[in-house]
Amino acid sequence: MSKNLTSRAEDYSKWYNELVVKADLAENSAVRGCMVIKPYGYAIWEKMQAELDKMFKETGHQNAYFPLFVPKSLFEAEEKNAEGFAKECAVVTHYRLQNDPDNPGKLRVDPEAKLEEELVVRPTSEAIIWSTYKNWIQSYRDLPILINQWANVVRWEMRTRLFLRTAEFLWQEGHTAHATKAEAIAEAEQMNNVYAEFAESFMAIPVIQGVKTESERFAGAVETYCIEALMQDGKALQAGTSHFLGQNFAKAFDVKFTNNEGKLDYVWATSWGVSTRLMGALIMTHSDDNGLVLPPNLAPIQVVIVPIYKNDEQLETISEVANTIKNELKVLGVSCKFDNRTTHRPGAKFAQHELQGVPLRIAIGPKDLENKTVELARRDTLTKEIVDLDKVATIAKGLMTEIQESLFKKALDFRNTHITEVNNFEEFKKVLETKTGFISAHWDGTSETEQKIKELTKATIRCIPLNGEKETGSCVFTGNPSSGRVLFAKAY
Repeated sequence: MSKNLTSRAEDYSKWYNELVVKADLAENSAVRGCMVIKPYGYAIWEKMQAELDKMFKETGHQNAYFPLFVPKSLFEAEEKNAEGFAKECAVVTHYRLQNDPDNPGKLRVDPEAKLEEELVVRPTSEAIIWSTYKNWIQSYRDLPILINQWANVVRWEMRTRLFLRTAEFLWQEGHTAHATKAEAIAEAEQMNNVYAEFAESFMAIPVIQGVKTESERFAGAVETYCIEALMQDGKALQAGTSHFLGQNFAKAFDVKFTNNEGKLDYVWATSWGVSTRLMGALIMTHSDDNGLVLPPNLAPIQVVIVPIYKNDEQLETISEVANTIKNELKVLGVSCKFDNRTTHRPGAKFAQHELQGVPLRIAIGPKDLENKTVELARRDTLTKEIVDLDKVATIAKGLMTEIQESLFKKALDFRNTHITEVNNFEEFKKVLETKTGFISAHWDGTSETEQKIKELTKATIRCIPLNGEKETGSCVFTGNPSSGRVLFAKAY
């Protein structure tokens, strides 16, 4: 597993693409724009799923599953949603193939098998879910409905990048129904908080919580909450969104309920989701020119033990010690792999585990056994130390917390030093060209100004920060009055 990675400084985009493939996370497939997530990459996604699923269930949500296909008439019921996704939809028009009479051994679409109504391959599931909720909801006693779905979706993309933007991707989508506006808004805010907690506590990625501008909102939403992260190249990445949908979908699908006063009213809704794009965020936030750097809380293997030996007798003796350490770590809740492959030399194993971002490596050789010590190597700092054999499990356990916190602090320091306050458009452009990162600037609140800045600089308003101070000023572009600063950045 040769590294030979392009450096981040030389070509960040190429570095990322090479790293995803060489670290055995994913690869392009035979289907244009779609990826194969390989076992090691999927193991990281599984850990993300497990932690998020636990957090969803702790907040009262249940998992369900809805169809992949959405009848076109249902999809177009909520006009803004349909319009927003129309250009990205894959559409099923026929229901069978037949042998091609003009090309023996080949197939063609059966012209007699055209569907009466086209089916959209879900780009998102609001339409099919709200048509279902209509059958589930009659009274306030049926509310709230708190459902999450783990699924795949398809959004036709012309320019794709592994994990960051693919035609098909994996995600979760929450869809909830409420009796009041206040409950629905509280739900949308709560789930954005859950995403922020997950990003910071498990991914070790600091995020800024905010709301999107009208032009950046989810199609069909009244308000879109988001978490925004900053990658090492100074570009922002939207890591998760939570939408307050108002009564838009309830009205589109005629979902009414009898409230506790005996009156009919439309249901209030939310939807929220994160996807395998989080894998891209994880890679780009922490990794270096040597390969992946994984936070222990999401690493499939937290500790790897590599034996150094010259003969079978030495390997047997080292294996006894290694398996003892592995069992001690297991008791402490630390996942450990003993890499006793005889087909690879120690140096090759070191290189592989460094490339794949294993947080901690333990090396044991004959001299270590004599001295009753082992060598510990941290992936995040690339530092090594010799520790007593009888203390290694306890030390390794402590290092899991230390590495997790260290990665978060490093990312936080980078993020904080890359939020730049500017007060005129010349400063704005200069920061984008030289420093990059988030730009905190006044905006006059109009979509026209937002669009013009985007056209001139390719920077977009990533969010209006929820914790931003109310500060009057002048728009960085037009000079018109502004009620507060927003965060601009170039983004993925």
